[in-house]
Amino acid sequence: MRSARWCRLRAALADERGDVPGWVLVTLMTAGLVVALWTVAGTTLTQVFLDAIAKVTGAI
Repeated sequence: MRSARWCRLRAALADERGDVPGWVLVTLMTAGLVVALWTVAGTTLTQVFLDAIAKVTGAI
């Protein structure tokens, strides 16, 4: 019984190739959004981050 289940699992995993082009597109689009956001609001985002760290560490 266990070997039959194992064979079915291996067959199912062997058929799974994934959607590589889709994931590549998602990754590239995410990187593009990050670059665009950083270009537009980089200075403000940096200051927000530094302020948050200062509040957490008590450096105010």
